[in-house]
Amino acid sequence: MALMDRFPRHVFSSRGWGLLAAGALALLAAHITGRRDLLALATLLIFLPLLALAGTRLLRPQFRVYREFSPSTVETSARSTVRLAVARSAAGSGHALMEERLPPRFGESPAFRFPSRSSLGGTSYYEYHLRSRKRGQFLIGPVTAEISDPFGLARRRQAIDDGDLLTVTPAAVDLSPTGLAGARGYDGATPTRAGANPSNDDIMTREYRQGDPMRRVHWPATARHGALMVRQEESVATPEATIIMDQRRSAYPDGGPSPRPGARRSGDRGGHEPVTCDAFEWAVTAVMSVSAHLSGRNYKLRCLDVSGSPAFLLSPSAPEPAAEEYAGASGLQSVAESLAAIQLSGAPPHRRDNTTTPDPVTGVPVTGSGPLPFDDRLMDKLAAHRQRGPILAVTGMLTLAEARALSPAAGLGANAFAIVITDGTPDTDAVLDALRLGGWRAVAVTAATALPSAWAAYDEDTAGAPAAAGQRGAGDRR
Repeated sequence: MALMDRFPRHVFSSRGWGLLAAGALALLAAHITGRRDLLALATLLIFLPLLALAGTRLLRPQFRVYREFSPSTVETSARSTVRLAVARSAAGSGHALMEERLPPRFGESPAFRFPSRSSLGGTSYYEYHLRSRKRGQFLIGPVTAEISDPFGLARRRQAIDDGDLLTVTPAAVDLSPTGLAGARGYDGATPTRAGANPSNDDIMTREYRQGDPMRRVHWPATARHGALMVRQEESVATPEATIIMDQRRSAYPDGGPSPRPGARRSGDRGGHEPVTCDAFEWAVTAVMSVSAHLSGRNYKLRCLDVSGSPAFLLSPSAPEPAAEEYAGASGLQSVAESLAAIQLSGAPPHRRDNTTTPDPVTGVPVTGSGPLPFDDRLMDKLAAHRQRGPILAVTGMLTLAEARALSPAAGLGANAFAIVITDGTPDTDAVLDALRLGGWRAVAVTAATALPSAWAAYDEDTAGAPAAAGQRGAGDRR
C-alpha cells in the first residue's frame, strides 16, 4: 500500500493502479512466453481502467450549489457563516466526496460527503465559518466533487459551481467627540433660516412687520418684550462633511509591491488582495472610522480623492463607483464596501515617468504623471459646497508644493482637519506649517499611531501640539 500511495490518486484509485500494474506484468509475461491467453488478459486489465477514466472525463457531474454568507459582508476579524446547499440537477445515485476551495488565508478547505446524513428532499445542507484579519474580496469556492466509475477504478475531481465573492470591509474604530463639527454640534444638526417645514421646536422671534399674518404672533415673546413679536421658524438641515482620501502610491513611504504581469487585480472573479501597505491600511481605517463617526451624527458624507474625482471610482468593490455622496445607514454601508478592495494606484514611490507638468503653486515644470493633486478641480468641488460642513483630509506624505496647493481649501469648509501619514522625513514640519498657515488643523502620524490619539489631536491647545502628538502616537485632550 505504501508503494500505491506514491501514484496520483486523482486519476486512478488504488484499485485502478493495481489493475494497470497487473496488466503491465501480464503483458511482459506474454511477451516472454509468447502465450496468447496472457496477452488477452493483459489487454483486459489495461483496457478496463482506461475505459473507466474515459467515462469519468466524458460524464459531467450534475449538481446545483447554493451559497449564502451571513452576514453578506463582514468586517475584519468578525466571523462570517457560510451556508451551502447541494442538490443533484439530474437523476442519479451514489456518493461523492466534495470540497469547498478557500483562499490560503482561511486555512484548510472544508470537505464533506454527498449526500449528507441530514439531507432533505435530495438536497444536502452544510455550514462552516470564516474569519479574515485583512480586508478585501475573496473568492469562496468553487465546490469540487470527486466522482468515480461504478467499479471504482478511475477518479475525477471537478468544480461544480463558480464560487462567490466574500467582501471583508475594514472595521471602524470608535472615535471620541471633537470640535470638528464646529457650530453644527456633536449631533450634526445645524439651523437654516428657511421658512419651509417649520417645527415647533425650531422657533425664533422677531419684531412684527407690515404684512405678517397674525397667526404667527408669538404671544409669550410679545408679553416679554412689550412689542408685537412673530415667530421666525428655522428648519434643521442635514449637514455635510467632505472626506479627501489620498490613494497615490507615490505618497506613501512603502507604496506596496508592483503587480506581477498577468496577475489578477483586486475584485477580479478569482479574487485578489489589494495593492497596499501598512500606511495605506491606516488611511483606510481612518476613513472608515471617521465616516462611521460622522454618519452616526447625521452627517451626509462626500468622499473625494486628491484630484476631485469620486474617492471610490477605482475601487473594484464599490457598489456605485461614480457616487460622491453617501447618507444614512445605507450610505455608510456603501462606503464600507467601497473601502473593502480599494488599493493604491499610480506610480510607486521614487518611480515616476519623465513627463513634465507645472507645479500647482510655482508653475515650474516637475516630473510626474496623471492628474495633479489638489488642483482646481478639487477646489471647485469644495467651493460648490462652501461652508456646509467640515473637511477632513487623510493623505500620505505630501511635498511642500502639494501642501501649499491644499492649504487654501481650509477656507472652503466650516472646519478643516488634515492627517498626514509620514515616515518622519525632514520635510514633515514644513508641510504641516504650510497646511496650518491656510487654516488646517494638521497632525502627522505613522502607521503605528493610535487612530483615537490622532483624532483627539484636533482639540489640542496649540498649533504645534498635534504634530508632536502624532509622532508620539498619543494625544492629550483638553
